[in-house]
Amino acid sequence: MDTATLTQPIITDRPPQLDVVEMTKRFGSFTALDSVSMTLKSGSLHALLGENGAGKSTLVKCVMGFYRPTTGQILINQAAQNIQSPKDAHACGIGMVYQHFTSVPAMTVAENLVLSRYDNKTLINWKQELEALRAFMDNAPFHVDLETPVGQLAAGQKQKLEILKQLYLKSRLLILDEPTSVLTPGEADEVLGLLREEVVRGHLSVLLITHKFREVQAFADEVTILRRGTVAGQGQVQDLTIEAMAEMMLGKERKPKSVSKTDLGEQVPVLEVTNLHANRDNGLPAVKGVNLQVHTGEIVGIAGVSGNGQREFVESLSGQRVPTEGQLRVNGQLYTATRAEMFKHSVYSLPEEPLRNACVPTMSVAENMALRTFDRPPQAKWNVLLMLKAIRSAAQVLVSAFSVKTPSVETPVGHLSGGNVQRTVLARELSSQEVRLLIAANPSFGLDFAAVDFIHDMIVESRNRGVAVLLVSEDLDELLTLADRILVMSDGELVYESAIADVDLTVIGQRMAGH
Repeated sequence: MDTATLTQPIITDRPPQLDVVEMTKRFGSFTALDSVSMTLKSGSLHALLGENGAGKSTLVKCVMGFYRPTTGQILINQAAQNIQSPKDAHACGIGMVYQHFTSVPAMTVAENLVLSRYDNKTLINWKQELEALRAFMDNAPFHVDLETPVGQLAAGQKQKLEILKQLYLKSRLLILDEPTSVLTPGEADEVLGLLREEVVRGHLSVLLITHKFREVQAFADEVTILRRGTVAGQGQVQDLTIEAMAEMMLGKERKPKSVSKTDLGEQVPVLEVTNLHANRDNGLPAVKGVNLQVHTGEIVGIAGVSGNGQREFVESLSGQRVPTEGQLRVNGQLYTATRAEMFKHSVYSLPEEPLRNACVPTMSVAENMALRTFDRPPQAKWNVLLMLKAIRSAAQVLVSAFSVKTPSVETPVGHLSGGNVQRTVLARELSSQEVRLLIAANPSFGLDFAAVDFIHDMIVESRNRGVAVLLVSEDLDELLTLADRILVMSDGELVYESAIADVDLTVIGQRMAGH
């Protein structure tokens, strides 16, 4: 960033104007942002719209000082700023409300508000603090009880507290990162409506990161749409239709790479999901009455924006979350996703974040590859005594077959690159010729092109030998490339279904955005 022309921002009674000018951010050879420019006008609500991976988070992290832009400038009230930390952003009047709550659950609302300050007080006069906090709360757009521990608040109240913290810090330019992802529709409308009133009164400028066209149309003045790190479109919301915004977000045309699929003739259901319901960790509904079938020799893709119930759905199928209602059947039999039932019905999975969900990082590559089979011959005698030589020998075969780059099979799997961790999981889950059902969640997230192609080839090869594949992915290109049938999950429900040959990208974009 050019530091030669830095000046102090002009302080006015109006909330700040933010200009991002020709911003580029590279991570090695990867360009996350490419010459992005955007203006958030003073006293306006500006929406930042785009798919996962479009560059939205990278842009705001540059504005907040978490990242340094490779090139480009940040202007506050038309004065260039050298923002190197969130504290620098705070000095410019910028505050950010993150997608995940940052308050301390065991502390009260009042304690969290005081804790959020940047001062260095070692002693706190709580009588004075509470008087000041009550006066602040009386004039705030939201009201949250100061004496209540945060852990006892509902999700809507916690999100209000996150916004109140920034108002308490006198931030007048708020960046909201998916602020409604944990809220009910009613809570979302209330929070955004009250913030909209503050904008109209000239108290705030707001940059709203969202995937939801409805929120853009209902609350935003202007919108900037990112696609693959570049500006795909900008304009006044009143001048843009949902169809136009969806086309900007997803592109007019996508030409997926060709994969060789075998026609297997008659297909029979392997996975049958009936009226499945499941809750989030906070007890709110996440999956709401999902009905689905996956057949032999078929890849069913589920698209959706992160946080719309996909994680809870996959965890319900793989035994990591107990559904609150509904029924699962595999191969025509009731299925509760225990380890014994997964073995009996040949159900295998490639979960997202494999180091957290599919591996033990401190255990060796060989041990991780044996997590499916360590208690069965030839890797165990009498189902108790581990045969370490057999475990190592089997791992060496899999390392070669799946091209896992590791110093040895004794290397802790946590020492491998992301692509090789995923190859390790693939080797364990797909090496058996008995696989009947494969559940894959964001299997190529964050991997390089070679690893992605390898994973895609393995998934298609499984499909071609009759495996039923459920592929849940936030990468629409991945789904268009691999799936035979595509569905969209929004707010915990399946809201769109189409054979891949008949896909309407505009409609998919609308459904993904909750419209």
